[in-house]
Amino acid sequence: MDIKVLGPGCPNCQRLERIVREAVQEMGMEATISKVTDMRQIMSYDIVGTPGLVINGKVVSSGRIPSKAEVTTWLANAAMAESGS
Repeated sequence: MDIKVLGPGCPNCQRLERIVREAVQEMGMEATISKVTDMRQIMSYDIVGTPGLVINGKVVSSGRIPSKAEVTTWLANAAMAESGS
């Protein structure tokens, strides 16, 4: 699974990354988590504001910090889509 946290590195972006890493670890998933800080790359995702969260190329959140429960749901949905279920 490919996860990208979009943002310039602000405290909210760091908080989102921490939530994502915790959710991935708690779910026992294998994922590549990367931070995208280049504004041109961030803008290519057409998000409203940072922080943004992209899972497997799909923007699932922008301009806010989602709860860990929301992130867990998005990860589970992405995992099901990957497995074709």
